[in-house]
Amino acid sequence: MSSSTHPVTLFTGQWADLPFEEVARLASGWGYDGLEIAASGDHLDLERADEDPAYLASRLEILDRFGLKVFAISNHLTGQAVCDDPIDFRHKAILRASTWGDGEAEGVRRRAAEDMKRSARVARKLGVDVVVGFTGSKIWPYVAQFPPVPDYVIDEGYEDFATRWNPILDVFDAEGVKFAHEVHPSEIAYDYWSSVRTLEAIGHRAAFGFNWDPSHMMWQNIDPVGFIWDFKDRIYHVDCKDTRLHPANGRAGVLGSHLPWGDPRRAWDFVSTGHGDVPWEDAFRALKAIGYSGPISVEWEDAGMDRLHGAKEAHDYVRSLLWKLPEHGFDHAFTSQ
Repeated sequence: MSSSTHPVTLFTGQWADLPFEEVARLASGWGYDGLEIAASGDHLDLERADEDPAYLASRLEILDRFGLKVFAISNHLTGQAVCDDPIDFRHKAILRASTWGDGEAEGVRRRAAEDMKRSARVARKLGVDVVVGFTGSKIWPYVAQFPPVPDYVIDEGYEDFATRWNPILDVFDAEGVKFAHEVHPSEIAYDYWSSVRTLEAIGHRAAFGFNWDPSHMMWQNIDPVGFIWDFKDRIYHVDCKDTRLHPANGRAGVLGSHLPWGDPRRAWDFVSTGHGDVPWEDAFRALKAIGYSGPISVEWEDAGMDRLHGAKEAHDYVRSLLWKLPEHGFDHAFTSQ
């Protein structure tokens, strides 16, 4: 980060049931600088945005009316369908009808890939440099490694990812836009070592990096601060979602036991930013040190409380972490004495 305060944005994915205009009004009232707009609900229809300049202008007009800007867009749901195997009823529930089509699996994957290319074009038209999202994964069903999984199955999964995503990334390169993959269970890069292998699979091409969201890292016992240091040249976007890890009680396992979302018996929970277990101050010091220059996006989500209750508090906490660096850098405080 530079010494200036960075924009704090609200990720709209958790608010897709509300009209875009209403989300913009709420975010503005809470003090957010802008939005990370999800291609969900009526917030951003990528097909219309790619083909209809008037529609694109209508999104920008709403933002301008409420004193907001767009710093990134998200296409998580469509990205999930690019590499997933199987494609089934779960995908039908999250994809737009035009992407789902007749539901034939390979057709869904092809249309999802085209929509990811479209997201790069729309991002450029909006003046945005980053698209955040998921990749899907052919190998996630084998994560338990039993029955035993031959190495070639995993190798083929990474090859499948590279085959499907390199043409997408070609479009990102052409548009001057980067893809920030959210490291997350069910993706091709879901923890530290799978992130290393994902970059290797695509030859470390610059169009592909990471959306740093510590919540799922904490849940998997991955050091989120160490991830920043080790992938410092690949942190293309930051989502702030906090996590509370429940104390070990001999009952709650990290895989959730198929308990309902938000059930307090699960092993972890989302909480209001700043009140959980993520080492936020250490993380922000690391982000400043590596020179991260993008927005700070709040992914406000807590199944245990009304979302209107904590969204402003999450904003205020994140804002409090955006202190300025010493005028002459980190060493100034020592060399000037």
